[in-house]
Amino acid sequence: MVIVGARRAARRPGFTLLELIIVVTMIGILATIALPALKDWPRRANEAVLKNNLRTIRDVIDQYHGDKGYYPPDLEELVDEGYLRSVPLDPMTKRTDTWVLVFEEVDADAPPAETELNETGAPGVLDVHSGSDAVSLKDEQPYSEW
Repeated sequence: MVIVGARRAARRPGFTLLELIIVVTMIGILATIALPALKDWPRRANEAVLKNNLRTIRDVIDQYHGDKGYYPPDLEELVDEGYLRSVPLDPMTKRTDTWVLVFEEVDADAPPAETELNETGAPGVLDVHSGSDAVSLKDEQPYSEW
């Protein structure tokens, strides 16, 4: 009867210690391979958001110019006029007030036409860039040049 009980114990389902060690080792190897590729995902996501925000702001500036005939004096004007709900966040600096604004050049010798002036007569915003000094992952170009 002892022999019959030993045979029953050998037939029980389950994993051996060796099988468990092999599986844990394989998971560890796969994790060490995948970890370097995954560590840059948050930054890549921020880069995608930055590209999208820049495209949106630039499109809205062009729409504003098409509607009004002049460029907005600042980004808050786009919000006040209903072109944007709020000034988009610069994902690299995590702030809305760090955008670098590029203003149109005003020639002092030749005054602009009346339709090209905003209410204040100041130059308007032509373009916008990120206020971050960091560089991109792919081509190592500064975000402030995007």
